[in-house]
Amino acid sequence: MKLTEPILEWKSEITAIRRDLHAHPELAYEEVRTADVVAQKLESWGIPVHKGLGVTGVVGTIHGRTQNGKAIGLRADMDALPMQELNTFEHASRHPGKMHACGHDGHTAMLLAAARYLAEHRDFDGTVHVIFQPAEEGFGGAKAMIDDGLFTRFPMDAVFGMHNWPGMAVGSFGLVAGPIMASSNTFEIGIEGKGAHGGMPHLGVDPVMAAVQLAQSLQTIVTRNRNPLEPAVLSITQIHSGSADNVIPNDAVLRGTVRTFSEDMLDLIENRMKEIAEHTAHALGCKADFKFQRKYPPTVNHAKEAGLCAQVLEGIVGKENVNASVQPSMGAEDFAFMLKEKPGCYVWIGNGQGDHRVAGHGLGPCMLHNGSYDFNDDLIPLGATYWVELAKHWLAQAGS
Repeated sequence: MKLTEPILEWKSEITAIRRDLHAHPELAYEEVRTADVVAQKLESWGIPVHKGLGVTGVVGTIHGRTQNGKAIGLRADMDALPMQELNTFEHASRHPGKMHACGHDGHTAMLLAAARYLAEHRDFDGTVHVIFQPAEEGFGGAKAMIDDGLFTRFPMDAVFGMHNWPGMAVGSFGLVAGPIMASSNTFEIGIEGKGAHGGMPHLGVDPVMAAVQLAQSLQTIVTRNRNPLEPAVLSITQIHSGSADNVIPNDAVLRGTVRTFSEDMLDLIENRMKEIAEHTAHALGCKADFKFQRKYPPTVNHAKEAGLCAQVLEGIVGKENVNASVQPSMGAEDFAFMLKEKPGCYVWIGNGQGDHRVAGHGLGPCMLHNGSYDFNDDLIPLGATYWVELAKHWLAQAGS
């Protein structure tokens, strides 16, 4: 591994920042303390800072030795999850029901280390904007920053993101040109029937049976309407109805999620769901109220930028440790909004199997969104080195 020497020297200091953030997790749009820590560190390194973009977002701007008219954005997310931490080590969450279970504390730390190096050395031409984003976990903080003027107030030609990936070996990376993560969408289907005594079903219109039939019928979209070569998921995760075992209720509700890698496939699934819900309910004497919310679009890497990222990573960890055709995930990521506005690439950095965790960790696996998870601090110099080398390579290439 070819790691940047000054960043290696700062590992203990940046690790302390990361563990402090882990101990003080803040949920979406509540990242006030986190934003203050980030801003104070950036300012102490001579980096001009703008706070409050997209509610609690922070942007630092680092100018190189000369200006070539080009600018790059590097993004890290800052928010935690509303879940209970099972770890009991010293830096475990001090706020019940809140936890950095996705490694955003580590993402913030890696970008801070990179920002410090870039500010102290400025051995590049152009401008680097370091973007610390709030509210990635389901609340669209990336879009909030964009709507608040991220790309107009801080013009940049490309933007890049990174996420730790448990199960991948430390020192390895994954990326792919095209979709790397799926769209995230939710649905709710309300079914209105007519309540009756459970022993006299002929006097009512049963919404439970309509819900059961609808749950089965919706799966035919994936098995019969979808091109089998194009991935898609339709999962019904909730069915609610009734309050007594001898009462046919008035209504029922189904909820769930849809994941796709393309907007066209999403259009097909949403349209067919609406048709099937309304017609199935009508056939059984009920009414259906169909609601579909598109939350995050697919995260789609741009081919040219993905190629550059792979080249930079191979120079750091060797070609054998870079999977440039990694299998995409059906998880979702709101960095997708930034990639719809600007060219760029999103990569995964291996977080290992969990054996890095110190004594006092929970007994569960070290997986994302698990109460026993902890970010691997060995990634801090590696991820920061990638950010530095990517910024320098992209700006040099863009400037030429």
